[in-house]
Amino acid sequence: MTNYSRRNWMKSAAGLTAGMMITSAWADQLFAAPVSKAEEWLNPLAANGKLVRLGSNENPYGPSAKARKALVAAMDEFNRYANDGVNELKKAIAAKEGVSADHVLVTAGSSETLCLTGMGAGLEGGSVLSAYPTFRLLMDYAEKFNARWDKVDLNSELVHDLPALASALKSDTRILFLCNPNNPTGTFIPGDQFKNFCQEMSKKTTVFVDEAYIEFLEPDEQRTMVELVKEGHNVIVSRTFSKVHGLAGLRIAYAIAPPDVIKKLARFQMGAVINQAALAAAKASLEDHEFAIYTRKKNNEALAYFSNYLSSKGWIHGKSRANVVLFPAPKSGKQILEQTLAKGFQIRVWDYKEKEWCRVSIGTLEEMKLFTKAFDEVIG
Repeated sequence: MTNYSRRNWMKSAAGLTAGMMITSAWADQLFAAPVSKAEEWLNPLAANGKLVRLGSNENPYGPSAKARKALVAAMDEFNRYANDGVNELKKAIAAKEGVSADHVLVTAGSSETLCLTGMGAGLEGGSVLSAYPTFRLLMDYAEKFNARWDKVDLNSELVHDLPALASALKSDTRILFLCNPNNPTGTFIPGDQFKNFCQEMSKKTTVFVDEAYIEFLEPDEQRTMVELVKEGHNVIVSRTFSKVHGLAGLRIAYAIAPPDVIKKLARFQMGAVINQAALAAAKASLEDHEFAIYTRKKNNEALAYFSNYLSSKGWIHGKSRANVVLFPAPKSGKQILEQTLAKGFQIRVWDYKEKEWCRVSIGTLEEMKLFTKAFDEVIG
């Protein structure tokens, strides 16, 4: 198998310039794209009105008090461009992650990191490889630039099938995308098993690890693949402030990667897209351990309640460790979307293995109790 190095992957840099002019529009379009035939009929993300939002894996408890205070304090700088703030946040992230600042790229949400990486892979030709289902934005973007998306089904426990992924790697695989914990299932691969797999695969291609949900794990389980970046492996790690930190609407995230990869990705960002509000809230949230603990505790309570509900129905679902659960739709996905929206709840329906599956984000415990009551009425 050909070793596809990060140097080769970045040869497409010149071609990225043209693509960047349409990045924002495509990102918005793909982020909200239907993930099932049912959603082509009625996309829940386009629904209007007051809804209990269980469709976007958002944090119902955030932003934290410290982030809110930082936002107010930063208002005096809202008339200024954010260049200095980006550099300050980059240094704070580098200190937290134990890397130098040239390993860090601050982005307008993890979507920007995913899109930039997907374009780079697509413009080079060949393929991107991932488990399926997973968060698909990188692969969708790569396909926009004519890459092939190779998919490997999850195993029977809705977890990444690592041996099958290894076997599916080809000589033209530009990126191996791994979301851990995974979206839409919430399942994850622990510790040394995941690190050893990523390390081995990084000898053959660029490994992209999406860690958007890692902070929902207990602290001793949060084995970040930044470890591999520090060791010099061909790995990109994506982190976000949207989930545990509750800043989804501010669009702020970061990537950790070898400095040459960061430099190339940064060259094709769309200019001053990071704003002062996002920077202030992110910097305050970065070390707000108390709020992360609070969010994790509240999420686990609501997740346990909803998982028990699903088990009581006999519905197969993976062991989620995040703020999202996937389970087989007990009736027509089109009917479920229509009727849950009518009852004031927004969820998603996915197509997978010629079946329809419901993806439900974990809200507050009270929201989940109201939802299960409404869902019982929907399914009859």
